[in-house]
Amino acid sequence: MKTKLLAAAAVMMIPLAGLAAEPDKTTPPSEPMGTGATFDTLDANKDGRISMPEASADPKLVEGFSTADKDGDGYLDNSEYESAAKPPQQ
Repeated sequence: MKTKLLAAAAVMMIPLAGLAAEPDKTTPPSEPMGTGATFDTLDANKDGRISMPEASADPKLVEGFSTADKDGDGYLDNSEYESAAKPPQQ
């Protein structure tokens, strides 16, 4: 009886193994902004905004994240990102 129950449990868990093998869609990209990353590249979950975990792929963006987040919502939208990505004017 225990053997059948164990076998049934193992069979039921096979589909879960496939889910575990899928890449995490919220993992930030490894390519920092300085090497060609764009807003779309950093927006790993494709929600139209960059969160702090997504921004962590670019250390310079992390440093200026709170300053770049003009509306204080904890995310950078495309316009906030573009403003932060521009080199300072001299």
